[in-house]
Amino acid sequence: MRTYIGHQQAVSAEDFVELALGTPVELWLGAEGETDEERAARLDAARDILADPEYRSLPDDVARIAAEVIEAYAPELFNVVPLARPARRRRTSRKGAAA
Repeated sequence: MRTYIGHQQAVSAEDFVELALGTPVELWLGAEGETDEERAARLDAARDILADPEYRSLPDDVARIAAEVIEAYAPELFNVVPLARPARRRRTSRKGAAA
């Protein structure tokens, strides 16, 4: 089974994150063994992206994605109980419903 986001195929978790953010994850997290010059260039590029109006909501998107991941996996990874449980869906009454 193949998964597409827009016209791009996502084959890994990294692909999903990159497609959700619109930028490579390495731009924000860095790469192992990068030099000081590479780090400075990467951070400069990241600042330019954050200044672009198209990416104005990127910090909020990242925070939302991180919160969703923590909510989904923290109980399993850290053996914790969520503080709040999602509300159960209420059944709607069928009385008076148009047929």
